[in-house]
Amino acid sequence: MNVFDRTINLDALFKFSHISASTQAHLQRVYGSFALCMLLAAGGGYVSVLTQLGQLSVLCGLCSLGLMLGLMRTPHSRDTELQRLGMLAGFALLTGINLGPSCKMCIAIDPSPFPTGLPGTAAIFGMLSRSSALYARRRSCFLYLGGFLLSALSCCVLSTLFMPCLDSTWLFTANLYMGLMLMCGFVLFDTQLIIEKAESGDKDYIWHCVDLFLDFVNIFRELLMILGLNEVGK
Repeated sequence: MNVFDRTINLDALFKFSHISASTQAHLQRVYGSFALCMLLAAGGGYVSVLTQLGQLSVLCGLCSLGLMLGLMRTPHSRDTELQRLGMLAGFALLTGINLGPSCKMCIAIDPSPFPTGLPGTAAIFGMLSRSSALYARRRSCFLYLGGFLLSALSCCVLSTLFMPCLDSTWLFTANLYMGLMLMCGFVLFDTQLIIEKAESGDKDYIWHCVDLFLDFVNIFRELLMILGLNEVGK
């Protein structure tokens, strides 16, 4: 394989030639559910910013966690599909409401980064997830990122805990950029893992959608904070 070959086959933009037909259909369900989650989360965030609903963010966060645990405990089958889709919709809506206070605070401090944050997140996520699904072969190196990503994430969490004691602006900024890169890595890893699970017979597109949705939300949070920090520093 020539790593310097950057020739792009435009036909590949419209088909998954290296993935089975059943997995292609599975990915369509995953991305369709993801699009629904994005609409509901955007609606929840919009309502939360315009109203006082954001004051219930802690309650909404607990309820969304409960719905996610419910999705984990409810087996995937035809009989439970509608129930789990309802739980997924509620989870996305509550997640959007829970993001409302952060968005509202960002708008109050400086609204200029906000219009860039959502399109930027969508562009980053779409490019990484779609490219991973289209061009990376099964069992590619992305699947071996899991251990590294979890270890690096643990380091970021530990540095966040010690950050108030160190009172370092540099460390805070580095942690934000590191978090963004890690979330981008998780998009590549999760997309490849979803494909591999689907090829192995795991067709739980609802839970696979949750994985990608959480990646998107985390990228949005990190990017919004980075853009806001850059604007304040000007």
